[in-house]
Amino acid sequence: MPKKAIELGPLAVSRLAGQGFHAVGGVAGLGLQIVPSGAKSWVLRVTVGGKRRKMGLGGYPDVTLANARIAARDAMDKVRKGVDPIDEGRAARRALVASRAKEVTFKQCAERYIEVHKGSWKNEKHEAQWSSTLEKYAFPVIGDLWVREVSLEHVKQILEPIWKTKTETAKRLRGRIEVVLDSAITQGFRDSYNPARWVGNLNTIFPAPTKIKKVTHFRAVPVKDVPAFFAALRSKEGVTARALEFLILTNVRSHNVRHASWSEIDWETKTWAIPGEDGAGESKQRMKTGKAHRVPLSEPALELLKSLPRIDGSDLLFPSPRKGAPLSDMAMNKLMRDMEASGVPHGFRSSFRDWAAEHTNFSREVTEKAMAHQVGDRVESSYLRSDLFAKRRKLMARWADFIVG
Repeated sequence: MPKKAIELGPLAVSRLAGQGFHAVGGVAGLGLQIVPSGAKSWVLRVTVGGKRRKMGLGGYPDVTLANARIAARDAMDKVRKGVDPIDEGRAARRALVASRAKEVTFKQCAERYIEVHKGSWKNEKHEAQWSSTLEKYAFPVIGDLWVREVSLEHVKQILEPIWKTKTETAKRLRGRIEVVLDSAITQGFRDSYNPARWVGNLNTIFPAPTKIKKVTHFRAVPVKDVPAFFAALRSKEGVTARALEFLILTNVRSHNVRHASWSEIDWETKTWAIPGEDGAGESKQRMKTGKAHRVPLSEPALELLKSLPRIDGSDLLFPSPRKGAPLSDMAMNKLMRDMEASGVPHGFRSSFRDWAAEHTNFSREVTEKAMAHQVGDRVESSYLRSDLFAKRRKLMARWADFIVG
């Protein structure tokens, strides 16, 4: 134990000068350390576990004499209890540094996740939906919170207002929040509990989306009215009318037609080969499944293609008036409204399915393959590897005969 020095008062301490350690008394081992530059700081010389240590207590005059003695007494009490105050202080500083490293907000974590994964999503629309739903619903509630502080109550506060009124949006939003929080857990920004998890968590609070979601089917032109509509459509001028005509003949989604290119047409085999993915931007994901799809072209479909003009500088079958750009996704919808049709473009896929079931003997598998749907579960699809192309060619020829009349 250091020898107890004469107890100095504040005035005497303020007059201390000269490089070195100056004992100030009051607590054994407490002194004012003065360095060559003239800076002064409090130091406590203490023996811990038989080893002499120096413990800094702060700079002078920011730390007053009275506060330095209080800190020195606290340190000495810890030594007497077998605690090393220097190691304890270092551990506290390390914990603080570690805690600061976890100071990431939910918004920062979400933005990092989106930035890292945006190249892996189907298209830019999907990325935009990720950002827009989080910005509209999640960020106002938890955006500025440390991600480690996001709780079940916060998630409920976000989802409750829209769970029954905007069920599909709420369902996707919940999944996105869960993924962001999982990412935070993996990176050590929060503990292992994810309050946005569905099974064994939110499913005990909210009804399942399938129980409350109102399924809205695309309006479809009745099968018996398709030939008359097709005849009226053929009398219309313009690239939009031809695109809709091709859509009906090939039974594909409007996105496929709008981004169809001449390089995808094989005149020799009378086939349209739609890639699963290509290009960039909106057209990156060409097929909903991400897998390439072959479409057998009927004679009316081939005749339609032969009648189309080739546009210099564009490989698109149906380019919009905006040079080089695909048709707007609303162009065909507007044309059908103008024609006072009872359906929408996507509804012709439903018309096709109804026609195939009611007016042909083709199997369900052939019809589903013609619609680029997966047939059965994973086990069944693993055995049914053929795309049944020969049978689909006959089916599409029958469909063309029906609608052309």
